Amino acid sequence: MDPMKLYFDVRDIFRAPRLALSGKKVIILMQANLVGYGVYWVLNYLGASANGMAFSDTWAAYGLYPCLLGLDSLSGIACVLYWIGVAFWFYAISLGATAVSRVTYKQLKGDEFYSGGDAWSYVKKHWHPVVFSSISLGLILVFLFFLAAIFGLVGKIPYVGEFLFVLPYILYFFGSVFTIYTGIVFLVALVYTPAIVGTYEEDTMGTVWHNFSITWGQPWRIILYHGALVPVVVLGAYLFSHAWISGYGLINAVFSHEWLMGSKLLNIVGWATQAVHPGALCSLLGNTCSICIACCAGCGSLLTSSGVALSGTELVAAFILAVFLFLLIVSVVSYTMAVLSVGETLMFIIFKKRSDDDNLLERKDEEELDEEEEDDNSLLDDDEFGNDSATNTGSDEEESENEADQDDSETEDNP
Repeated sequence: MDPMKLYFDVRDIFRAPRLALSGKKVIILMQANLVGYGVYWVLNYLGASANGMAFSDTWAAYGLYPCLLGLDSLSGIACVLYWIGVAFWFYAISLGATAVSRVTYKQLKGDEFYSGGDAWSYVKKHWHPVVFSSISLGLILVFLFFLAAIFGLVGKIPYVGEFLFVLPYILYFFGSVFTIYTGIVFLVALVYTPAIVGTYEEDTMGTVWHNFSITWGQPWRIILYHGALVPVVVLGAYLFSHAWISGYGLINAVFSHEWLMGSKLLNIVGWATQAVHPGALCSLLGNTCSICIACCAGCGSLLTSSGVALSGTELVAAFILAVFLFLLIVSVVSYTMAVLSVGETLMFIIFKKRSDDDNLLERKDEEELDEEEEDDNSLLDDDEFGNDSATNTGSDEEESENEADQDDSETEDNP
């Protein structure tokens, strides 16, 4: 199939919600989020245990959504476990975004049959730049601050330190500016690295270089394009979640009728929703953005929780329903991330076209090159097989002629 026609300007950004509305992309990010969330959840509960909290107390306080930063006094071990969980979840999302970027890139090139499994296989080969690009930039920042601390200590030397601070001041100044610039590049790398690796197949050094290049050469496009992408992401997330909430509400409205399940459904749904949709989480999200307030209000209006104790079968059913509701929540979050990932992929493709006149959609990627190499090898094998067959046929004919000549000579010798 032919590549998708792009404008290579801001108009392409508005395609992100539609391109992200794909089962492959949402499932990829759901897998990444579930793995990252699982490790984060376990490490937070281990951190709470190391901080002296019992599991029951932690569950009562946080449930499915632990956050140890809310504790007044946090031990060092608990703090380390918390940030390890955050970092693991972030890199899991980054790897998932790389897979989504790869699927989007192949889709833009006209390959609609590129699967999620193919994308994860690609990520398995190219995970190093996704992880180590931001780590490399972070180490550069640490090294620059370490040098600044060394020079600051030199400045404390009596009588001489004042001059050692003043004389190379210009060097300190430009070093400080470069440190600020590197910090900006670090933030840019957190956003664009999955798109760079997913489309351009770069290694760690190449990815770092592209992040520096984008930050230096496309600063206004980064700002303006995100000014277009962020409202699109918010609107897409709102519409997607509203569709989910509407379906959820319709099920409750029909099945909770007194002629049908009635109060039994209300008890089961109330328990399940309380497990995956606690008031504390809604309060936290509500303080984050107005869209979250609307979503939480919509969910709350559809729920009817009662204090009636559930029977054994109802409790099992409520637990299963809670799992399904949790997966639906994860799908909403994953779709939102998919819109963002697709938008960043479109941005990088536009940047390459604008800055280097390099249309990535016309460029042959490594999978296409591998397929061509396999086709060439198969053709060579066929040619060699054909030559061998021709050689064998020729030798067989020569042997037959020799045998015939030998028979004729024997006949002449023995009349």
